Amino acid sequence: MSSTFGTALRLTVFGQSHAPAIGMCMDGFPAGFAPDFDALNAFLARRAPGKTPYATARAEADLPEFLSGFSGGKTCGAPIAAIIRNTDVHEKDYVNLNEIPRPSHADWTAYEKYGADADRSGGGHFSGRLTAPLCIAGGLCLQWLKEQGIRVGAHIQSIGAVRDASFDPVDPTFPAPAPLTVLDAAAAERMAQEIQAAKADGDSIGGSIECAVTGLPAGLGEPMFDGMENRLAQLLFGIPAVKGVEFGSGFACATMRGSEHNDAFCYDENGNVRTRTNHAGGILGGITTAMPLIFRVAVKPTPSIAKEQESIRFSGGSAQLQIHGRHDPCIVPRAVPCVEAAAAIAVLDALLEAKKWK
Repeated sequence: MSSTFGTALRLTVFGQSHAPAIGMCMDGFPAGFAPDFDALNAFLARRAPGKTPYATARAEADLPEFLSGFSGGKTCGAPIAAIIRNTDVHEKDYVNLNEIPRPSHADWTAYEKYGADADRSGGGHFSGRLTAPLCIAGGLCLQWLKEQGIRVGAHIQSIGAVRDASFDPVDPTFPAPAPLTVLDAAAAERMAQEIQAAKADGDSIGGSIECAVTGLPAGLGEPMFDGMENRLAQLLFGIPAVKGVEFGSGFACATMRGSEHNDAFCYDENGNVRTRTNHAGGILGGITTAMPLIFRVAVKPTPSIAKEQESIRFSGGSAQLQIHGRHDPCIVPRAVPCVEAAAAIAVLDALLEAKKWK
C-alpha cells in the first residue's frame, strides 16, 4: 500500500483534504507508554494552519480523536487509530480545478492515475493536509524516543536566499519551536520579509530544513536497500512539498577530497567509538554510527499561487488559471514539525526492528 510505511512499526495515513476526516493507524507501537497529550497537541499546533501570518488562513484546530490503542491513559499494544475532523472546508474555492489542473501540483497526475473520479478538492489525498496525521504518529514517537535519551529537532535552514546558521554536526543544539524556528534570530526577521514579499506579489517561495537526531546507538539500519537513509527518504518524500534530501555534507562532498571528507575515528572518554568530524551525517553503509544523524530537505514553493498561470483543460485545449482559496505563501515553517515527525517514525521503526532500546 502506497500510504503505509514500516516493518516493525506499521503506519497508514488516510483521508482527503476536504473529506469529513483525515487520520492514521499505527501498529507495533510499544505497550505501556503514557503520552503527554498536552505536549502532543502543542506539537500538532506547530503544523496546524491559521496560526501565523506565514500560513494559510484555513482555521483547523487539528485536535486528534483517538479511537483505539489506549487503556487507562497508556498504550495497550493494540493499533493506535486517530482521526482529525476537517471543519473549515471551502469546496467552492476549488470548482475550477475540476477542469483545469494546477501547475506543479498533483491534479494532473491524479487524473491520469485515477481518472475523473480522483478527488481534487483541496488536493484530495495529495494535500499537505495529510501531514497532520503523520504528525500524530510522529509526535507519539518523539515522546517515546525522548524517554530513551534520543532527541529529534529541526530548524529552517533557508527561505529563498536567506540562510540560517547550521547545526554543529558533532554536537547540535536544538532551537526552541517558534513561528520561524531558527538558530539565529536575525535570520528569522529576514525570512519573514522574504515570505511577505512573495505573498504581496501573489506568489510563493521555497526553502530548506535541517534536522538532527542525537542519542542514537550504532548499528541501526541495513545495507543496500534498507539503510537509514532509505527509510528516512521514504518518509520524507511522503511530505508533499519535499523535492530533495541530503545527509551529512550531502552534495557538498562532491567538491571535497577524501582527506577533507573522511571522518577520523577516535575513542571518547568512556571508551566509545566516535568520529572527530561528521561529514557522513551519522550513517555509514546505511547503518548508524552513534554520531548525530544530520540531514536536510529541500521544500518547493507552494504550487497554489494567486498569480495567473498557464495550464490546460482536461477536456482539451489551453487555459489560464486563477487560483482562489487559502494557501501558504511559504510551506517551510509548517513543514519543520513534519520533518521531525518523519525522522522519529523512521528511527523508532529501526529501533524496534533491531530490538535496541532501554
